[in-house]
Amino acid sequence: MPVVFRYNGIRFFFYSNEGDPREPVHIHAQLGSSVAKIWLYPDVHVASSSGFSAKEQALLMQAVEQNRELIERRWNEHFS
Repeated sequence: MPVVFRYNGIRFFFYSNEGDPREPVHIHAQLGSSVAKIWLYPDVHVASSSGFSAKEQALLMQAVEQNRELIERRWNEHFS
């Protein structure tokens, strides 16, 4: 489970096995028992979330948007 970055205690990561066939670029977020999956395309949006409030989900999307290039670079490095 490569951790891509942390923001306000939230761990942003992806799983080494992201499906077969592999799903498009996305990132997972976790803080305690709260988890979310966030798609990067066509727009950054929450695919699923459990435990994060709507306000927290907005912050997750903002953090992903700000780190989009890093996420994509790490995804391509890991899965190449």
